[in-house]
Amino acid sequence: MNNSKRTQGFTLIELLIVIAIIGILAAVLIPNLLGAQKRAYDTGAQSCAKSIQTAEATFQIDKQAYFTINKTSAAAPALTAGTIAAAGAPALADAGLSSSCSIDQMRIVTTGAASGTTYTITVGDTRGSKTFTITPEALSSAGGAPS
Repeated sequence: MNNSKRTQGFTLIELLIVIAIIGILAAVLIPNLLGAQKRAYDTGAQSCAKSIQTAEATFQIDKQAYFTINKTSAAAPALTAGTIAAAGAPALADAGLSSSCSIDQMRIVTTGAASGTTYTITVGDTRGSKTFTITPEALSSAGGAPS
């Protein structure tokens, strides 16, 4: 009969190998997850931009002019998604804009002719890496995070 007590467990080398493998996996996966998060923010900004473009087109059909909110001075705060309805744009809010552009970090900066014959709107999420420029003719993407 063998009376020796033998404890079973992992050796130090085995534990170090497992820790090293977990570290390598984390080093590879974390940058990919952060990139996916930025792409999600950019997709949200693009969706908001498309909603604005649709709302502007609808407003133009109804009123024969584009709705613009002009930023009158450099001291004026940039328009944020939550202030669109309050800024006197109920037609844009009614078109579903308030629900698709309700992220607090969304930046919407509009400029346009006072006559309402054209507009240029820049949309981006401050956490993303792209901005989107909307005109009556197109929706285009540009690199660079919104300020």
